[in-house]
Amino acid sequence: MTFYVIVVLLVGAERIAELVVAVRNKRWALERGGQEYGAGHYPFMVVLHTALLAGCLAEAFHRPFLPWLGWPMLVLVVAAQALRWWCIRTLGHQWNTKIIVVPGMPLVTGGPYRYFSHPNYVAVVVEGFALPLVHTAWLTALIFTVLNAGLLTVRIRAENRALASV
Repeated sequence: MTFYVIVVLLVGAERIAELVVAVRNKRWALERGGQEYGAGHYPFMVVLHTALLAGCLAEAFHRPFLPWLGWPMLVLVVAAQALRWWCIRTLGHQWNTKIIVVPGMPLVTGGPYRYFSHPNYVAVVVEGFALPLVHTAWLTALIFTVLNAGLLTVRIRAENRALASV
């Protein structure tokens, strides 16, 4: 169980690192005339992602570690982090946890964006079911996945509208 707590805390620390990058990139974007879109769903996203981490820890205390499930899920969690940071690196200053578009900036089509439109959300989806399942927290995985599907529907629509407006 201690190992799993460390894994969840590391994912939490990674999220804090994302927020540091996002704040810096938001400042950069706003200085260049960037406009924020879809801000209404952002607080729900923060609560949902925080609840994912809390749910993982709370439920894992009542679930066994199953190596045949836990180890492959841990590999997926690590892969999701790698994909997320590939996205962050590829987008550079244009990456953010918020939807902020800087007029005149070209649409990024390199890195993972060469293969699909929203690779960061693939990382979120994979992490959302894999992180809880590392320690058999299936209820957290299920609830997060369902709620996140609704959130991503709203977010991707908002992001696509924002990108189409420039």
